[in-house]
Amino acid sequence: MELTVIGHIKKTSGGNYIILDESLLEGLVGIEGFSHIIVIYWLHQNDTPEKRMTLQVHPRKDATIPLTGVFATRSPLRPNPLGVATCKLLFVEGPRLGIGDIDAFDGTPVIDIKCYTGQDVAKETARFPEWL
Repeated sequence: MELTVIGHIKKTSGGNYIILDESLLEGLVGIEGFSHIIVIYWLHQNDTPEKRMTLQVHPRKDATIPLTGVFATRSPLRPNPLGVATCKLLFVEGPRLGIGDIDAFDGTPVIDIKCYTGQDVAKETARFPEWL
C-alpha cells in the first residue's frame, strides 16, 4: 500500500488552511460548490510503534469510563493514525483552502480531501452543487 501526502494543514492566528501540493490543483475544480469538505490527515505527532499497538483506551481520556476498543472511539491512538474531519470550506485561492476549525496541528500531513455530501450536517445548512 502506498499513500501520498497531498498537502498540509497551516494554522495561523488568521485562520486554518490546507495548503495543497500545486501539482494537484486540477483536482480542486468544482470544490467551491460545496460548503463543507472531509479532510483525511495523518496524526504524525502520535505515530509511534507503541501507540499503534494500543487497542483499548478510556474515551476522552476519562478513567471513569471503561476501557473501550479504539475502533469504537475517536481516539488518535490506533493501528493507522488517521484523522478525519468535516470542515467548513471558506474559500479556495489556488493551492490554499480556507477551512473552519480542525482538530489537527500546524504542519499535519493531509492524505485526502473529499466533498461533503450531507451525511452529518443538516441539509438546510449545507450547500451542494446542482449536479448532486
